[in-house]
Amino acid sequence: MTWSAANRARASAQETAGLTEGEAARRLADTGPNEVDAKTPVRLSSRVLAQLTDPLIMVLLGAVVLTLAIADYPDAVVIGLVVLVNTTVGVVQEIRADNAVAALSALTAPHARVRRDGALRDLPAAVIVPGDVLVVGEGDIVAADAELAEASAVLVDESMLTGESVPVDKDAGAYLSAGTVVVRGRGVAMVTATGAHSALGRIAALLDERHEPTPLQRRLAALGRVLAAVTVALCVLVFALGLVRGLPLGTMAVTAISLAVAAVPESLPAVVTLALALGARRMAARHALVRRLPAVETLGSVSVLATDKTGTLTEGRMVVQRVWTPRVTAELSGVGYEPEGEVLVAGRTAEADELETLTDLLTVTVLCNDATLSPPDDAAPEGRWTALGDPMEAALLAAAAKTGCPEPAKLSVTHPRIGEAPFDSLRRRMTTLHKAEADGVLVCLKGAPEAVLDPAVLHDPPDVLAAAHDEAARLAAHGYRVLAVASGLRADIPSPVAEAESGLALLGLVALSDPPKPHAAATLASCRAAGITPVLITGDHPATARAVACHVALLGEGGQTQDRVVTGEDVAAGRVADLTSVRVFARTDPQQKLDIVEAWRARGAVTAMTGDGVNDGPALHRADIGVAMGARGTEVARQAADLVLTDDELSTVVAAVEEGRRVYDNIRRFLVYGMGGGAAEILVMLIGPLLGLPLPLRAGQILWINLLTHGLTGVAMGAEPASPGAMCRPPRPPDQHILGGGAWQRLLLLGAAVTAASLGAGLAAQASDLAWQSVLFLALLAAQLGVALGLRTRLLTKENPFLPLSVLASALLAAAALYVPFLGSILETEPLGWEGAGIALACAPAGFVAARVVRTAFHPGGPTGSGGSSGPG
Repeated sequence: MTWSAANRARASAQETAGLTEGEAARRLADTGPNEVDAKTPVRLSSRVLAQLTDPLIMVLLGAVVLTLAIADYPDAVVIGLVVLVNTTVGVVQEIRADNAVAALSALTAPHARVRRDGALRDLPAAVIVPGDVLVVGEGDIVAADAELAEASAVLVDESMLTGESVPVDKDAGAYLSAGTVVVRGRGVAMVTATGAHSALGRIAALLDERHEPTPLQRRLAALGRVLAAVTVALCVLVFALGLVRGLPLGTMAVTAISLAVAAVPESLPAVVTLALALGARRMAARHALVRRLPAVETLGSVSVLATDKTGTLTEGRMVVQRVWTPRVTAELSGVGYEPEGEVLVAGRTAEADELETLTDLLTVTVLCNDATLSPPDDAAPEGRWTALGDPMEAALLAAAAKTGCPEPAKLSVTHPRIGEAPFDSLRRRMTTLHKAEADGVLVCLKGAPEAVLDPAVLHDPPDVLAAAHDEAARLAAHGYRVLAVASGLRADIPSPVAEAESGLALLGLVALSDPPKPHAAATLASCRAAGITPVLITGDHPATARAVACHVALLGEGGQTQDRVVTGEDVAAGRVADLTSVRVFARTDPQQKLDIVEAWRARGAVTAMTGDGVNDGPALHRADIGVAMGARGTEVARQAADLVLTDDELSTVVAAVEEGRRVYDNIRRFLVYGMGGGAAEILVMLIGPLLGLPLPLRAGQILWINLLTHGLTGVAMGAEPASPGAMCRPPRPPDQHILGGGAWQRLLLLGAAVTAASLGAGLAAQASDLAWQSVLFLALLAAQLGVALGLRTRLLTKENPFLPLSVLASALLAAAALYVPFLGSILETEPLGWEGAGIALACAPAGFVAARVVRTAFHPGGPTGSGGSSGPG
């Protein structure tokens, strides 16, 4: 198993590791070919029920009941179809997203080597029980919490639990956690905990919370309640006024119900679903997989982005960046384990003698090394080199290749290893013995500076050791992991090997780090430009966190609270009065990450949390938007998240935020358009009789107008492109109503403008002794179609040709209502001549002009080209 394969496979350990034998037996018994089929109907019914309990859908269902009660079957069918389409699209999109994540997470369940009844068995991790004896080796996933009874140079990657990118050395007596990966050495361990009692189980317990409604869901629910109340009141008013004027009871009942449908933008659920689905599709094309459809819009309101370090802001792989020797200091470029990069001394390419000095040092690190590098293959992600073993040792191999050192395979032939003293947490150094080219033994040593830069180990002059100590301290302060390297010759093979660790010559220091990604700083700058506050939360060392934060411009040089690094211990001890005043947290555990997210949410922020490890799961689940890494992320992180980044790039989150703002802008634009048109229809019905138009519109005419304006045309508005300044404005206030930011004022103005134009056309037709009701019908429809085009941010854009085409189709269907005899008889319209049609069609440019004037009105921050503080509408 390659290192990258182990890194990916460990994700599957969460679900299968740590079950009691009884639980495992029940699980295996319950699992069969029909398991999915048995569960699918329950899941499907839950999805459908969730769609149908949306407040606006419930209003529409009420309208269906009313139309059926009065035997208005055609209208009932139309409204029912809207509900059906909306529900179907929403359910299908959620199922597709879940299936895509399931495919991403389809990893083989790990097995474990277990000693039972005196025999070594290979068993599924799911059947491991407390008391079992595990045998672990390089590349193995630890199947359960266990205590090491025997350990030989065991090194364990615990980043999925702690967030720290550097593996941890484990001796006999140390504990292993389920799901972690052994990257070096061998060991025997006794299983101590499984299931809920394991480290994974305790973290999983923090995930046991239901998902709360998204900001969009909350806003639409509030709007639905208001619309329901207003609709009922207006319908009762119109019904009562009709009866007072002596109109038939049945006629006014149908008219009141028709106005109810007109007042409610019944296409809103379809528009919302289409906008979210299109947004999800665009995000998928940009490497962001949406697991829950409403999360698309929520991204647009994110005001705080809490990100982890390893693999998100950084490459997630150790790299040698600096090499110091008493003679020369060099910088190495390149990322990952690829043996490609420049060797620079004082900003220039290293000269031959300088390169020779560096090669001598790095050749020793190749010999004193147990890792291996593999070139890209079909299994390697994105054609990357992969490593097996300690990531630091793998980074040393890559650095050696950059300086031109002989390949490890050749060195193993010319300098075969004849002895070794493995690294352990007490000695903090590793020594290997090799056959020298001449008779003798070559001693190669590397380790922590404090364990190597010791006169008992080195024979170098005090001034050289002092300079090395100063340089090591300086590098460590900048967040580097520092190794000291030494070598020497012996005439004989010492026994034990540790006796060779004296009288050696210092070759130099190697500084390694998990470097920030090239575009990390620009990504965070884009966040700040969009009004999003970035916060770094990591389990790594404070010095490392500070170094990365400074590199990506997350921390300043001042002494403000925002410019300091706070540890998880500080958070747990309550030494930080306001967690939202801190921008960098280090050494945090899952509960503290959860506390930080909760603090921001309590302040009213809409939070997004990125992560890839099990330790990130609770915070991902609790944040308004959880963003998991798809390539290197664990199964726990992916299942807890709303968004999965298939490319593991933080910049993809920024692209997703832009899509979220686009979606919300389009929804608001439709609300202004649809509700403005509905208001105009109601005002026409209320004011018309006062101006001498007895029954301005018949029920069928109202429904036809509503179908053409709110249906095809309204849905097309959900695909409008993003506003040019979408990422240059702050997020909308979390408590802002969906019609806030001036939207409801624009809505009323447009409603008044359409009403005035339509009634004016109707009165003009009446004065000219024309079929005024048909003129009013066409005028009201034409004015609303003009508004639909006038509200566009980019009038001549080719990104959404569906909108002008839908306006054209609606215009043709409007003409059909007048000139097709069958429709004319149903809708009770009359064909219009040139004069009547001209009066009505003049309302289209009037609606267009009104929309262009109103779209940027009532904007507190000045025009944005989108018509509102939070976007169009």
